[in-house]
Amino acid sequence: MTKNTPIALTIAGSDSGGGAGVQADIKAISANGVYGASVITAVTAQNTTAVTAVHEVPADVVAAQIDAVLSDLDVDVIKLGMLFSVPIIETTAQRLAAFGGPVVVDPVMIAKSGDALLQDTAVTALITQILPHARLLTPNLPEAARFLDTAQATTPDEMAAQGQRLVGMGAKAVLMKGGHAVGSMCIDVLVDAKGVVATYSAPRVDTGNTHGTGCTYSAAIAAQLALGLDLETAVKAAHAYLQAAIKAADTLQIGKGHGPVHHFQGQWG
Repeated sequence: MTKNTPIALTIAGSDSGGGAGVQADIKAISANGVYGASVITAVTAQNTTAVTAVHEVPADVVAAQIDAVLSDLDVDVIKLGMLFSVPIIETTAQRLAAFGGPVVVDPVMIAKSGDALLQDTAVTALITQILPHARLLTPNLPEAARFLDTAQATTPDEMAAQGQRLVGMGAKAVLMKGGHAVGSMCIDVLVDAKGVVATYSAPRVDTGNTHGTGCTYSAAIAAQLALGLDLETAVKAAHAYLQAAIKAADTLQIGKGHGPVHHFQGQWG
């Protein structure tokens, strides 16, 4: 019997500007050769400059979306983005308990514009109910610091140490993303319970068009896992894809603020 088409499901918020959230996830998943399905957790009124409104999708509707997808589609990987509230986190965690495939968790907390995308009351629920399901957690440096209630890491060694602390909180592996660090090189550190698995580095690109990089990165990793790659290789492939998308970002003219990366730089433009 022929294996079904690889499928990645993203459970995240909608970005009306198209640069982040579910829209970025579907673009990244598709560009990496995988079919993308989606569950919307929140509708944001958002563009390249700001998030002006957030409408939370009722938890029972989120549950119905997840059930509809998983009851029909043979999903290989689930990617989590903006979960926003405790009820949505609880509902999602219940469904993850019955899902047998890997889960990539991008702990979306703050938009590029600085607007909150996770309620303060939901941080503990995200840690206790979602992290234990995570095959991979992909925090940026401010998100990791918030999880751990500590200062932001500034060196790869500090990133590795914080990543291992997050592994101790339930995630099987953690990709500490160095985009918020300083220096000419951007370094990401992948750790698991045994220590550092791999580091991924690239020259920092001088561009303001980085809206949706976290969503794009984690979605690309999910796609590569859906294709059957092991975690270290999946992150390597996604890292190369993201770097190419960032390098090509300035070829797009989208909005007046932080524009998106070019998800389809390999296909057009």
